Amino acid sequence: MDRRELGDFLRSRRERITPAEVGLPAGPRRRTPGLRREEVAQLAFISTEYYTRLEQARGPHPSREVLAGLARALRLADAERDHLHHLAGVPPGPPPGPSREVRQSILDLVHRLPQAAAIVVSATHEVIAWNDLAAALMEDFSAVPRRDRNLLRRVFLGPHPEGRRLYGVSDADEFGRRAAQDLRAAAARYPDAPELIELVAELLAGSEEFTELWNSHDVAAAPTFRKTFQHPLVGPVTVNCDVLDITDRDQRVVIYTTVPGSPSEGALRLLSVIGTQRMDIAP
Repeated sequence: MDRRELGDFLRSRRERITPAEVGLPAGPRRRTPGLRREEVAQLAFISTEYYTRLEQARGPHPSREVLAGLARALRLADAERDHLHHLAGVPPGPPPGPSREVRQSILDLVHRLPQAAAIVVSATHEVIAWNDLAAALMEDFSAVPRRDRNLLRRVFLGPHPEGRRLYGVSDADEFGRRAAQDLRAAAARYPDAPELIELVAELLAGSEEFTELWNSHDVAAAPTFRKTFQHPLVGPVTVNCDVLDITDRDQRVVIYTTVPGSPSEGALRLLSVIGTQRMDIAP
């Protein structure tokens, strides 16, 4: 580990980035160009003291996770990322696998949206967090095994109760195409992740549709911003779909909201009361 070169490299990359480039206000009285140390630390999810010690060539040996956070915070190109790893004495390599750990602030956000259905999905489209309204709209994820919370398995392998593919959503085919492309890109980021390898093998063995999409080698698709769920109890629920990227964890927050005053808003409010209970089954 070359502490002095590492510190000089971090400082040079920090000074070239403007606050506006990372969505921060410029603020008054900036005495140095670029970002402040505390801003880089915040973006990299490390303490300001730790980052300061790295710049001053006094820091301990940084982990891969710390280096990954710094590379994202400083918007390093691939060559710069590799150089950062070499300076830190950590050979660059692919991460071990998609993260399933959801940051507490994201969990708090999801549960503070009482009028919106929200889920958090991993890089493999596994639902790893949800709020009560999402469970009512889609399914009670807490009641199914973890492997069955994967939306790729759900759309390509089922089950499809009453012919309702992927909770009866209107863009199920388009979602499947987009999710297959996302998985292709994730496989390149995590080439040695056992669960991802197993998921791809299972989908290839069980779905001709997925196999065709996988063999196309496409890795990009336009998102769908509005969709309709055919809910078995309240009928059609049309929602706007907004996706927030959690880049440090390679995760996404998906938020479903309805147009104020629309029939779908009323249906979603009814679902917030019904919850996940089955009113169509006699006691």
